Amino acid sequence: MSDVAVSVEVAAPAGTTWLALTDWERQGEWIVGTDVRVVSGNGRSIGSRIEAFTGVGGVGVTDTMEITTWEPPVRCTVRHLGRVVRGTGAFHVQARGPQRSTFVWSEELDLPFGPVGKAGWLLAKPAFVLGLRRSLDHFARFAESYEVGR
Repeated sequence: MSDVAVSVEVAAPAGTTWLALTDWERQGEWIVGTDVRVVSGNGRSIGSRIEAFTGVGGVGVTDTMEITTWEPPVRCTVRHLGRVVRGTGAFHVQARGPQRSTFVWSEELDLPFGPVGKAGWLLAKPAFVLGLRRSLDHFARFAESYEVGR
């Protein structure tokens, strides 16, 4: 098991940040190298499934997730269902006043491949965290200019 948590301050109300975050189909606009789509359900309820493909030129990893907690505009948790990516992810939005919020993305990952996977994670984790931080910086700008239905 490996834990990662990254946060970003957003100059937008918590409700706007939540709507921007859970606009699954548009996450590719701020998550580095990733396309996301809803594959079952409405994407806004427990049991809905979303799929994220991260890679370049068709080579990469598909991460299928099931929403296990849905508490708008505060928290969404997902269970990663894939062979490679397994564990739990959580998205939290914290209000910081009428026009400010904090978005926290955390992961508890079950590492594959036993000791080899753990060793690989030690090497890969800094790049993963860097990519996540970069994505959250992009997210802050995305949420600050977010328009519903665009």
